[in-house]
Amino acid sequence: MSNTIKMLTRYKAWADEITFPSLLALPVGEVRKERPTNFGTMLKTLNHVFVVDDIFRHHLTGEAHGYTARNTDDTPSLEDLFSAQIAMNAWYVDLAAGLPEQDFCETVTFKFVDGTEGSMTREEILSHVVNHATYHRGFVNDMMYQIPAQPPANDLPVFLRDAAR
Repeated sequence: MSNTIKMLTRYKAWADEITFPSLLALPVGEVRKERPTNFGTMLKTLNHVFVVDDIFRHHLTGEAHGYTARNTDDTPSLEDLFSAQIAMNAWYVDLAAGLPEQDFCETVTFKFVDGTEGSMTREEILSHVVNHATYHRGFVNDMMYQIPAQPPANDLPVFLRDAAR
């Protein structure tokens, strides 16, 4: 399973690396435009993904994350968020690549932002981080279609095809 997790962290990084530039190319204001979706805007949706990535990074390192919600009151610019997300993705790719096989099954206990207790294996956390980002990129893609704009093909089969080249 660890090879799959390693591949999935690389997939997440790749998907973000093609998604963010497509958003930067949109007309001014589109990423901050309020839309009928859970987080309200494309930018707030992607900021939520980053916050959750950061929360679980802290869980994996055993450090307190300090978040009290799954998003922040102040949303960074798309450019700043893109830079931060690239660094976060590199951290996850490096972690997965360097994690000894037996550590994938190690259980990590933590507190959710609401204070309740949680526990997941490292493998489950890494799977969640990838799946969570994919889920929310789907919302961002839908919001792009509403402009209308064409989102990039950022799904797993495209990554696997491109990675094989």
